[in-house]
Parts: sequence; structure tokens; C-alpha cells
Amino acid sequence: MISPSAYPWAEGETLGQHLDERGIPRRDFLEYCGKMAVILGIGSAAAPRVAKALESVKRPSVVWLQLQECTGCVESVLRTENPSIGDLLLDVISLDYNHTLMAGAGKAVEKAKTDAMAANKGKYLLVVSGSIPTKENDIYTMIGGKTARMQLEEAAEGCAAIIALGACAHWGGVQGARPNPTGAVGVRDIIKNKPILVVAGCPPIGDTVTATVVHFLTFGALPEMDREGRPLFAYGERIHDQCQRRAHFDAGQFVETFDDKGAREGWCLYQVGCKGPATFSPCPIFKWNTRTSWPIEAGHPCIGCTEPYFWDTMTPFYGRLPDVAGFGIEKRVDTIGASLAIGAAAGVAAHATMTVLHQMKRRKATRQVPEATEDEGANNG
Repeated sequence: MISPSAYPWAEGETLGQHLDERGIPRRDFLEYCGKMAVILGIGSAAAPRVAKALESVKRPSVVWLQLQECTGCVESVLRTENPSIGDLLLDVISLDYNHTLMAGAGKAVEKAKTDAMAANKGKYLLVVSGSIPTKENDIYTMIGGKTARMQLEEAAEGCAAIIALGACAHWGGVQGARPNPTGAVGVRDIIKNKPILVVAGCPPIGDTVTATVVHFLTFGALPEMDREGRPLFAYGERIHDQCQRRAHFDAGQFVETFDDKGAREGWCLYQVGCKGPATFSPCPIFKWNTRTSWPIEAGHPCIGCTEPYFWDTMTPFYGRLPDVAGFGIEKRVDTIGASLAIGAAAGVAAHATMTVLHQMKRRKATRQVPEATEDEGANNG
């Protein structure tokens, strides 16, 4: 990965000028913009618009706070896909504070953060990973002599927008699971007066983060979001509806144990706890480790980590299945019957509804059921 410090920016320089100075071919830049446009769901035809916006932008300041967390979100973002989105973004943005990636420590880096926030007040993008502990006067996370809440509120005051990165910043993460001894909460529980986007997951996929930053630079606003604050371009579909094993689910072919014939032949993992029908995530599309694979492709069921409170609602991960939509109570697929398996997840509800309507129409035509008279209708009413 190219170090941003190897190519210093000139005062007032735009991204287009900086890329020319570095000798990066325009074809490569346009290819990158096309990939970003596709990820954002606006189509490759929008690549010129993305390119025009990015070329004219001046290097934006990004402040990244890491609060009560494990650093997994940083590790994930560092593994964006090649041709490297990460390489370009680390040189496009001015990452003015991140205590994991910065070479310095202590008072010097804390001063760098406050200086960046003052110099870019109202313009900088705030990225937050980790939860905010609220019990015992917020003492469970201290950075530079300040609590996590103090750090967040101070940084949020002058930012343009916030990206809450990962399950911890989303709703509290594993620390927020019952009994939640530190009173861990997410960013949206503390900050109420700023636009906040959630990149969900434990950890989230790095490409989602970089694509969100590109959207912000291109359009000057965060992308469209769902009710959880997640970007729709990435979290608009259930894993179940995009899964490569979906055909086996429809056929009623399920893995019963992790070493059986079904497991070896790539059958559906629903009966061994897969939460794909209840989980919105781009995992099947973006994948992991430079788009090499993802959990279900590798033979492990989805644990639903992009959903709020998944440590409580989705556990035990191998012993409980998602709720079966349409039946009112939780049932296992084998108690419903293979013929109803396709209706077991909300993601296929639309297909089931259309099938039922079609069958009713066909039966009505076959039986030639007479229309009710006005008198009969009145009596029935």
C-alpha cells in the first residue's frame, strides 16, 4: 500500500491535480470511478459524474475515533479490494487522526486531532468505531484523560457527518450484549443532531466504508439509508436472496451436521443455524479478503452480525434458526415441511404471495364459482 506521506499535497491542490502530479493514468482513475459507481448502485454510466466530482474536490479531513472496541473494524478497512480502493482513498483523504494507524502517540496525536477539527470545522468527516460505555460515570473507556462519551461529543460538534463503523458503534456490540456491564450504546444513542450513517457488521466489509466516503465526496451527502441507518446500496437485500446456496434451500436440501454429505456438496446451511433469511448484508456480493470468499461460501452459517443486538437475538448461533415469517412463532424447517420451506423467510414472501394468488385464480376459473348476488352479499355481511 502506498503511504500518503510519500506524495505530499500542495496547498489548495485538487484531487485531479494531485493524481496528475503522481502520474496516475486517467484511464485507471475512470476505471476506479466506474467500480465505485457500480458498488453505489448508480450504474457504471455514472462514472463520469463521479470522476468530475472527485477531480475537483480538495483533500477532505477525516477524524477516526476508536472507542470501546477490538480494532477489527480498522483491520477490515485495511483489506479493501484490489485494484485498491484503499490505496486511493488513503491518498485522497487526509486521515488526521486514528490512534491505531498513526505513528505517534500521546499528547502529540491528541493535539493533531484538535488542530484538524479546528481547522476544518463544519467540513470534516467523523468515523467512529467502538461503543460508548455509559455506566459508572462513563469510566470504562478513557482516551487522553477523557471518557469515550466526551471524546465523541467533542469530535461530533464540528463535523459535517458521522460514519458509525461496525456493530459496536451501531448499537453497542458484544459489550452491549446482556447483561451489558458497561452500559455500552451506539453512536446514535448519544449524538442526535448530526447525520449518521451506520456501516453494520462485526466487522463490516471495508469496501462499504470506502464507497460511502466516495459518495460523500461526490454528492456532498451521505447515501440513502434504511431504518437502521445503513446505506441501501449495500444493505438493501437479505443475504438469503443473494446466496449461492439458495437453490438448495428452495429444493429442501439442507446440511444436518457439518460433516455430512450435504455439507460436502454445498447444501443450504439453514438447519445448522444460518441467519441469512433474517440478515441484510452485502457479504455475497462484496465478499471478504479482497473478494476471495465469505462465510457461507466457506461452509459456515451466517450469524447475522449486521443486525442490531445480534449477540442476544441470534444466539446460540448453531442451535437456533431465524423466526419463520408468516407462522407467528418460531419453528424449524423440518416441522413445517419441505413444501413450505420457500415461505420460511421474509425474503421470499413476495414469491409465495404471487404463487398463492395465481393458484386461487386458477381454481376459481376451473370450478366456475358463481359471483355472489347482492342479496347474498348482504346476508354474508
